[in-house]
Amino acid sequence: MADEADLIELDRRIATVRDNIRILVEQATAYSGAADEARTADRISDQESLLAELVKQRDALAKG
Repeated sequence: MADEADLIELDRRIATVRDNIRILVEQATAYSGAADEARTADRISDQESLLAELVKQRDALAKG
């Protein structure tokens, strides 16, 4: 059951990161100015990297 609990936790974290990316994209459309856009792009990139790592972990755990 520990593996199932781990999968549930990873799914929760993945959902959170996806929501963060959605929010950041919405914020990016509202910002103006190169500094704000660059900062938001960096934050989106960081969240996308985290999402990829979490999905990779979940897939490895699911394969058992």
